[in-house]
Amino acid sequence: MSRSGSQSRQVRWCLIVVVVAVWVEQVDGVWPLPQQLHQSAERDPLSPRLFSFTYGRDSAAQTGCSVLDAAFKRYFSIIFPDFTTGSENVLQYMWSEPQPFVVSVSVKTRGCDGYPDENSDESYTLSVSEGQAVLRSVSVWGALRGLESFSQLVYQDDYGTYFINKTEIVDFPRFAFRGLLLDTSRHYIPLHAILKTLDAMAYSKLNVFHWHIVDDPSFPYQSRTFPDLSNKGAFHPFTHIYTQSDVMRVIEHARMRGIRVVPEFDSPGHTQSWGKGQPGLLTPCYKGSVPSGSFGPVDPTVDTTYKFMESLLKEVKFVFPDSYVHLGGDEVSFACWQSNPNVQKFMEKKGFGKDFTKLESFYMESIMNMTATLNKTSIVWQDVFDYHERPRSKYVVEVWKQGCYLCKMRRVTKAGLKVILAAPFYLDLPIPTHSWARYYNVRPLAFRGTDEQKKLVIGGEVAMWGEYVDATNLSPRLWPRACAAAERLWSNEEKTLNADLAFPRLKEFRCELVRRGILAEPLFVGHCRHEYEGL
Repeated sequence: MSRSGSQSRQVRWCLIVVVVAVWVEQVDGVWPLPQQLHQSAERDPLSPRLFSFTYGRDSAAQTGCSVLDAAFKRYFSIIFPDFTTGSENVLQYMWSEPQPFVVSVSVKTRGCDGYPDENSDESYTLSVSEGQAVLRSVSVWGALRGLESFSQLVYQDDYGTYFINKTEIVDFPRFAFRGLLLDTSRHYIPLHAILKTLDAMAYSKLNVFHWHIVDDPSFPYQSRTFPDLSNKGAFHPFTHIYTQSDVMRVIEHARMRGIRVVPEFDSPGHTQSWGKGQPGLLTPCYKGSVPSGSFGPVDPTVDTTYKFMESLLKEVKFVFPDSYVHLGGDEVSFACWQSNPNVQKFMEKKGFGKDFTKLESFYMESIMNMTATLNKTSIVWQDVFDYHERPRSKYVVEVWKQGCYLCKMRRVTKAGLKVILAAPFYLDLPIPTHSWARYYNVRPLAFRGTDEQKKLVIGGEVAMWGEYVDATNLSPRLWPRACAAAERLWSNEEKTLNADLAFPRLKEFRCELVRRGILAEPLFVGHCRHEYEGL
């Protein structure tokens, strides 16, 4: 053998040693943790050139399904983020020649043109074996969740070779409602930041975007029926509004990711911006026997209020396809009502005495009856229940107050009402990222009650209020802490009791978010192999 041949063989063996040294086994690398996950050390190399998604022969959905066609394209780019035609390095596959790999997706019901709802089936099974993966689900929404899990199973070695381990997953969400509230009134959040938030929600398998679209500071929603609400109530009538086109884009972006959009139009309080564009809507406050010039909550004593609300809610039904609408009802100050002589007369006529909680209950019952007539389900903050624990109509209660929130969950479910838990998931305050465990350790069903009561807990949501949040700090304030709540709401609680065991997976998932362009804060000292490159 020539000397050159001997040198060549030595170089080759050196390469083998290096390759062996950098092989990385990725096990249990899925967030949120699936209900059942079994992985083998056996793995296959993947080549973008030889990789494809396809529909199973028995799938009710086939090519032309808008949701899945778009998802296949989107997830190809997510799985192979640095791939462009002809970009693969031959050295990547010197020791393991890749074979074709096909992901076959089969759904039992088509549903490609509809919207996710409270009854959507998000379950799926995923089987990864040599040369193929088989993803099965009842609905396209379950298929989306399965595609997300598949994307997290793919990883790279130090030479850039893609791999996937043989894996079996059976998965479904623990709770049907896994939400994220975003306040776009206290600070205007640009459309691109909302869309990026929806992307990150899909990566974490959160499925309800609770759009707290208006509040006291501003009314950025551009109403077709009442254009002056944003013309006079927004921070700026042209630059700081959400047009009908913007709203449609948010709803469609969410739909393609299996996310519901639930709008909130909070009243009778939190409505100062409403009054700027709708004269006569708010209650005039009095100082003694004369108006003070200031205004309080919506005036619940005049017919024009209810005519306005009925027209606005009809528009909401037309614009927002989801069957839920959030009506607010929290933090109503009674001082202005108490000062107003017309309100006092109305209270006397109705037999409410001096109990202004009865006046708020009267108003909220009227508004909830309107939504029921429109075939919408009302969500309200817990204040509405607190003031009227024996409701005449059915609604969903969102528990938000600190303290013994589990006590409140028990009382609400005992009254036979569905409930959403938000109290322990407030993310807007500037606290350290390492506080993620406080959200991870929440136990939503840890209250004394029957099995029937606990079935009424439909889920929970993280809340990002806007006093200190705009587009500059939205993503790092949200992620990865919201991911902790996402796993709590999706995964089996018995398998996810230990935050220390969850930390390595969350750290890895945070790096995956960063690679996908999400500005997620670091959890502790360390690094990501692919650091953020968006700046």
